[in-house]
Amino acid sequence: MNDSQSVTTQSTVEEWTKALAESTGSPGGGAGTGVMLSIAASLTSMVAGYTEAEETQREQLTGVHSRAQELRRIALHLADDDASASNAFGAAFRLDPGPERDDAIHQASVDAAKASAVLGERAIGAIEDLGWLASNGNPALIADVVVGFGALRAAIAGARTNVSFDLASLTSAGATLEEVKEQHPELWNTVTRLSDALDRIDELTAGVDKKAAPTEAI
Repeated sequence: MNDSQSVTTQSTVEEWTKALAESTGSPGGGAGTGVMLSIAASLTSMVAGYTEAEETQREQLTGVHSRAQELRRIALHLADDDASASNAFGAAFRLDPGPERDDAIHQASVDAAKASAVLGERAIGAIEDLGWLASNGNPALIADVVVGFGALRAAIAGARTNVSFDLASLTSAGATLEEVKEQHPELWNTVTRLSDALDRIDELTAGVDKKAAPTEAI
């Protein structure tokens, strides 16, 4: 029996999802976003491992496989980073009203937005690798590719929403959204990039839907 056969979702996921189910906010949706990214990367790695490429495509396949394996590990660390940022975010809002609270909310909001932005950028970078497998991967695993797209879409949607929400939280100290945009242009633009990424995933998923779910054509 190999290692994969002896591992069940209860081995490690049970405790994490139990913590996610608690009304604590950490882990929360941001950390869940990181886990979804890790799932997408894991499925990408699996499909790549089952794919036999022609000589002209072997280098591309090796790159896809290697990047997916690395992303699986990184995504889980990013999930933990986001959980830490969520802790600080919640703590800032629990402070008594005053300048100290306003400063804490501002810093926590920026830090949380940055954590989600890093995760989102990693997710964007994974789209085309999964798209390559949709076209060139083992056709018997096209359903796994679509599940991977679903997990990746969830990760990007989560990152987009969290960055946007955290930026909007800066208005609690009196700033307008226009001022927030001017003060944090890179984070603001990240939201747009993540929105565009969602459109790209939808495009790629639609392109393989007939192969992945052929009963819908009847």
